[in-house]
Amino acid sequence: MPDEVAETSSVPAIIPKEQQALFWEVLSILEHGRISYAVAGAYAIKAHTGISRNTKDLDLFLTAANAQVALDHLRNRGFECEICDAVWLYKVHRNSYFVDLITGMSNAVILVADSWIERAIPALIEGVQSRVLAAEELLISKLFVTCRERFDGADIAHIIYGRHGRLDWQRILLLAGEHWEMLFWALVFFRCAYPAQTSYVPQNVWRELTRRFEDAIAHPDPRAQFRGSLIDEKMFAIDVKEWGLDNLLLHFRNRRLQNLSAGSQ
Repeated sequence: MPDEVAETSSVPAIIPKEQQALFWEVLSILEHGRISYAVAGAYAIKAHTGISRNTKDLDLFLTAANAQVALDHLRNRGFECEICDAVWLYKVHRNSYFVDLITGMSNAVILVADSWIERAIPALIEGVQSRVLAAEELLISKLFVTCRERFDGADIAHIIYGRHGRLDWQRILLLAGEHWEMLFWALVFFRCAYPAQTSYVPQNVWRELTRRFEDAIAHPDPRAQFRGSLIDEKMFAIDVKEWGLDNLLLHFRNRRLQNLSAGSQ
């Protein structure tokens, strides 16, 4: 049985002291080593929406190069470090608690760039003067978290609502890039949840995305590749494995691994 999803609340989450100590030490080491990162996950959601949630880990976003530097620093300080998935995820352990170092999304479509860290917002995290992802990058980081087991559409809606739409929408459109349909879907989801706040998404954004969508519908590309595996590789597994459709997930992940091997971000 999957874990029960807790109700959203502003009640402060209770974090065990040992877990807090781990978070404090990791953040302190990175700050002392001048390693660029930004805090994401529950702490960033709290900063931008006021929603508190219990968290089993601390999510840190870094570029791939800085993630490797961070691992070296933390390993030298006695932490157990592992590469869970070279495409996007490293873990730092101490006892039963851990910190995630994240360099992008698991489908390799969205990657953490230096600009993400440069735009991060100063914040005090577990007693350490740190920074959290800006709302725009936090929103984009959740676009492809659309699995059956985990869906972050509500987080995106809460970011827009919590910020009263005060976002750099051109930055969001730029980061969404060719995957603008995922953004359009998320914004329609927001509109469905908060119809009275439709104006939180500027009219020019609605018009631009609607124009793109109408054009795509009017002029469909018969050679366009199947993209379901980028959305949920399990739910769309039959399409790839039995129906012979494109496996874009494999394509993006392999390209990411090749770039990492070549030393490119």
